Amino acid sequence: MKRAQYERRGPVPQDVIEAVEFQTPPLAAGQVLIEVLAAPINPSDVLTLTGDYGLLPPLPAVGGNEGVGRVAELGPEVTQLKLGQTVLLPIQGGSWATHMVGTAKHLVPLPDGADPKQLAMITINPPTALLMLSDIVALEPGDWVIQNAANSAVGTYLIQLAKARGLRTINVVRRESAVEAVQAAGADVVLVDGEDLGKRAREAAQKAPIKLGIDAVGGLATQHVAQALGEGGVVVNYGAMSGEACQISPASFVFRDVSLRGFWLSRWFQQAAPARRAQVFGEIAQRVAAGELHARVQATYPLERIKDAVAAAAAGERDGKILILPNGEV
Repeated sequence: MKRAQYERRGPVPQDVIEAVEFQTPPLAAGQVLIEVLAAPINPSDVLTLTGDYGLLPPLPAVGGNEGVGRVAELGPEVTQLKLGQTVLLPIQGGSWATHMVGTAKHLVPLPDGADPKQLAMITINPPTALLMLSDIVALEPGDWVIQNAANSAVGTYLIQLAKARGLRTINVVRRESAVEAVQAAGADVVLVDGEDLGKRAREAAQKAPIKLGIDAVGGLATQHVAQALGEGGVVVNYGAMSGEACQISPASFVFRDVSLRGFWLSRWFQQAAPARRAQVFGEIAQRVAAGELHARVQATYPLERIKDAVAAAAAGERDGKILILPNGEV
């Protein structure tokens, strides 16, 4: 058994992590041993390695916060799961490993026959997209939403979920080379960011009010999204890809009643009722199994190449997610 472990944090994320051997303890009552099939590397994982994320585990730690696995061994008193069953990995960190121990009652069974690579990515990005569409502003079919970082994993999921709800999306990217991939994902409108983004977005919406803006970039990009919104619109920020603080002109706040708020999935996990969590993940898993929800995968790596995988995930201008396949191709 192997896992990707780090004992310190530093500015170059791939330098602090390495694959090491380990052994799992005997299973206690209610526990199962999970063979990890696939686990992604998210921006939050990279920020955790550098020490820049909002929630940092104690050291030493094992990388990875989501993934999918197969039940390999049942501990005493486990009756709700069966050997070979596909499950969502526990949201406790440590998914970059060949095996994990989980508490059976906390594991979410997943549909048989679905692509493990796609299932591995459903814990963080799809619920982030779904909840920002459903919990921030009351939206009706036909309404417009604008988002930047539209070529990101969250952006791709948001396009697909919005379309399923009858919403229309204006999708902003930072380079012309990203336009085609976003169009292929089903975007209604794709625009390259710039100082006149607000004007171009309003024209694309044919002057219909844009009620919700979704910002993952920060800096002046936040202002560009805010300028596209109609009166009373809301900008929700969930990231700072630019490394800069969100900037919005007072004119947007004062004269158009635009507001700015944040979204952090970790807080939602802490506050959401179990029934609501089950509802969200049930919808996402069903859509993935039906092929209605998917994300691009740029490359897969074995656990032994964790340094190369983290370096690839941290690099700019990717066209898809980096996945770890700890036990080989699935």
